Amino acid sequence: MKKVTTSTLLKMKQQSEKISALTAYDASFSKLFDEQGIDVLLIGDSLGMVLQGCDDTLGVSIDDVAYHTRAVRKGVERAFVIADMPFMSYSTPEQTYLNAAKLMAAGASMVKLEGGRWLLESIKGLNERGVPVCGHLGLTPQSVHVFGGFKVQGRDDLQAEQMLEQAKEMAAAGIQLLVLECVPTELAGAISQAVDIPVIGIGAGAETDGQILVMHDMFGISANYMPKFSKNYLQETGDMRTAVSQYIEEVKDGSFPSEAHSFSK
Repeated sequence: MKKVTTSTLLKMKQQSEKISALTAYDASFSKLFDEQGIDVLLIGDSLGMVLQGCDDTLGVSIDDVAYHTRAVRKGVERAFVIADMPFMSYSTPEQTYLNAAKLMAAGASMVKLEGGRWLLESIKGLNERGVPVCGHLGLTPQSVHVFGGFKVQGRDDLQAEQMLEQAKEMAAAGIQLLVLECVPTELAGAISQAVDIPVIGIGAGAETDGQILVMHDMFGISANYMPKFSKNYLQETGDMRTAVSQYIEEVKDGSFPSEAHSFSK
């Protein structure tokens, strides 16, 4: 199987082929996911919640993400590997470049940043330094205390318009992928159509170019609760490999997420 690259993902969007993605944090699970044909693996700062047992992602360090990136990379042959830049690891462009270099050296093929137009200089600078960038709009968990909790974003017209404009600006600045989290289906669809880059949704409905879930949610083993936008594939199948295969199949054929796993305006 050919390795998935940024060119592969762009071609998938252009050909209306859905992109499947999961989080991963170690070599064993990344190998399992890779063997089932997952397109993208994300070493998410969600590890703070699902691995470390914290209430949010804010305590995760760049060294934490680099450690798990090295582990994930060892299990991957085909999938495209993205690593999260954790809270306050990219507050200035110079800091961003240094920390992104750590994640790329650990085995990432792209880094992900949460936030909007304040990141434009850093996005351009990373591109100039050979680092591909994934953006992240909507519910950005590192801003949970600003939002006042884990809430759906973009339901009012002004916020929706601002999110759409920021997505366009970030695409123009050089991001090659965009994650939309917990936004209404209609808005996610509009953003996906407005930018030329692939858009991956989590709690953003079925009109994006692909889907991502936290692996612990997809297996139904998260310590706290099952998010509305997720689905327990392990309960349905009784086998981890079959669960992953079914998730990929349902993403590809558009049956996941259904309305039950999506948000309206």
